[in-house]
Amino acid sequence: MADDDLEQQEPFPVETDERQARDEEEQPDGDVEMGCHEKFHRLVSKWMLPEHLREKYLERANCFPPPIFIILISIAELAVFIYYAVWKPQKQWVTLDEGIWNSPLTYKPECRQEAWRFISYMFVHAGVQHILGNLLMQLVVGIALELVHKGFEVGMVYLSGVLAGSLASSIFDPLSALVGASGGVYALLGGYFMNAVVNFREMIPLLGVFRILFIVVFVGLDFGFAFYRRFVKHEDGLQVSFVAHFGGIVAGMTVGYVFFSAYNAKLLKDPRFWICIVGYTIFVLFAVFFNIFLSPAP
Repeated sequence: MADDDLEQQEPFPVETDERQARDEEEQPDGDVEMGCHEKFHRLVSKWMLPEHLREKYLERANCFPPPIFIILISIAELAVFIYYAVWKPQKQWVTLDEGIWNSPLTYKPECRQEAWRFISYMFVHAGVQHILGNLLMQLVVGIALELVHKGFEVGMVYLSGVLAGSLASSIFDPLSALVGASGGVYALLGGYFMNAVVNFREMIPLLGVFRILFIVVFVGLDFGFAFYRRFVKHEDGLQVSFVAHFGGIVAGMTVGYVFFSAYNAKLLKDPRFWICIVGYTIFVLFAVFFNIFLSPAP
């Protein structure tokens, strides 16, 4: 009787397995069963992460907390621009003039003892083209990065680029003023670029090529325009430094690379993290020493 019972029970689990297999075959692997939320996060994972990390990201992907840092910093920069373009008297608001140079936020070499200016210059922009370019790029790249790495990592990379930009400018272009968030934007681009290059074989090839070419073309055009404005056009008034671009992208390719490549890993156990922290600290200390004792600026 026991054998008969086993023979009668045996087909049922087999039939269940076959039914599950048929059900899985009937459900396509594509986007038919995925909602907009899942599609969006799958797209983000393909752009931002190598293949072996995508499933881990998709398991815990959500929009809470939202990409609040990059959105808030963009709103603050836009608000400051509107303040100087609308409420402060200007000859024209397409390209701002006296208002931003007299701002307590702008970095000026003769005011470098006011240490907050090494960070606050990121809120001030020289015109519509300047702020629209920075806002567009940091929102496109920053929101996607923040969805994956969250606000703390993106904020640290962004601010490290801003500070590195102003300090590099104070050393290599010590007589020029500084406005704009290009240092932070370039830090995000530098970190993203390094990850795209290092993890190229693990990414979708076409997307990898597109991302690298996009960053190279954008950086090349932006640097070209900065060189033209600085050395060819010879605008009257206070000269604006372009060295912050270099400082920001170097910070991104070092600090940014460490933060953005350490997804789902503990940074404090990564020797690259400590190498970057020590190197960045040495750079900051040298820049402080240079500005106090060696700078030719007044």
